[in-house]
Amino acid sequence: MGKKITFKLVLTYLVAAVCMFALLNIFGTEKLEQDIIKNKKVVLYDEACEIADEYGEKYYESSMTLDNISQQLNAIDTFLDVRIWLLNSQGSVYLDTRNTAAYQRINVLSYSESFLDSQFAENIIIPDLFSEPMLVVTEPIYYDYSISGYVCILVTMESLRTETVYYIDFINRAYLIFLLLLFVLFVWLYKETVLPAVYLKKAAIEYARGNFEYKTKAKLHDEYKEIDAAILCIADELENLEEYQRKFVANVSHDLRSPLTSIKGYVEAIKDGTIPYEAQDRYMDIILFETERLTKLTSNLLTLNNLDYNKAFLDISVFDINNVIKTTAASFEGVCTKKKITLELIFTDENSYVEADFSKIQQVLYNLIDNAIKFSNPESSILVSTEDKGSKTFVSVKDFGIGIPKDSVKKIWERFYKTDISRGKDKKGTGLGLSIVKEIISAHKENINVISTEGVGTEFIFTLQSVRMD
Repeated sequence: MGKKITFKLVLTYLVAAVCMFALLNIFGTEKLEQDIIKNKKVVLYDEACEIADEYGEKYYESSMTLDNISQQLNAIDTFLDVRIWLLNSQGSVYLDTRNTAAYQRINVLSYSESFLDSQFAENIIIPDLFSEPMLVVTEPIYYDYSISGYVCILVTMESLRTETVYYIDFINRAYLIFLLLLFVLFVWLYKETVLPAVYLKKAAIEYARGNFEYKTKAKLHDEYKEIDAAILCIADELENLEEYQRKFVANVSHDLRSPLTSIKGYVEAIKDGTIPYEAQDRYMDIILFETERLTKLTSNLLTLNNLDYNKAFLDISVFDINNVIKTTAASFEGVCTKKKITLELIFTDENSYVEADFSKIQQVLYNLIDNAIKFSNPESSILVSTEDKGSKTFVSVKDFGIGIPKDSVKKIWERFYKTDISRGKDKKGTGLGLSIVKEIISAHKENINVISTEGVGTEFIFTLQSVRMD
């Protein structure tokens, strides 16, 4: 990726440099030359007008001699680097600043009858006088309200092009400095944009390979720092997921192996006659118990899988939570009677309507009550209550059993987590019941909390959206 972006940056730099150079030296030169010629015309025209007004009239008034005028025009010639002619009305040159030895009688109309017709003429060539193209500026001299002569100022077109080249050279030197500064800017951009992207790419590849210990050594800032933090967060999640997968496989293997080993052992014992016929019913009950345990494990795994991928798909309806509690509690009548546990239902109102997924909330109640019975002592009570507070209905399942160790309270929501007491006391547990409860309540965007004291009991309290049925 770094090479690709670097190539693009270099290509952009070169294209910009070449295009700018072409614009300056092709179109820029032409435009500059036109502007120089235009400005030169203005300067020379103003000078021609001043000469016509200042010296032309004085010559015809005989207030200045031709020699005096020649001296003044020669000074102007030297200062402006131009050739100045004074012509009579017939087009004959009677003063030439570049031919002071003798005023040769040159008639410009013999070369071109339209020579004096326009104020400006470009690329004029007069054989025997000058072979290179000239720019000619012409201004008539008026005396007694008529044209008595002309002032012509001539400058070579090559001198104008030389002036253009001078300015273009100056611009090119400035352009080279600009290119150097632009190169420094591109280096800075490369350091600020490409290198961080390369470092982040390398970090992403390392995390994808499972090297979660890799850390980006570069000092990142702005959005790159935020992206780096996001990648680190993803890496942490991947690491946690990898750890969870290892634990998941280990726990599933353990919970599958135990009942399968029991079933396999008892079936083989029955088949080879190790277990006498009259004792087979008792061992068949054990096999049935283990198969129910396997069934519950697979059912809970499917439930969690559906919750993981379908959290948003809740079948929301309005129902009376008190009736759901009564129905669910009734399903535990046999277990409670056998264990001599009393289920007490306490409702602050006769009806308490909530807005939730009926079947999933029923499963939450089933798991919580089942968990309470599992860890309650014989001849004890379990309290299931509801209370409406504002826009929420609080549902509580409280037992007076063995409680949860303080160091295990935060872990009970983890999948497959079981306390040592749980594994010893209840081999049927899968460690998934409370995980399912947590996922269902979270899917409803509600909260569930646990209060537990070891040796005293445990209380689970969760909230649901309350609905007033007036």
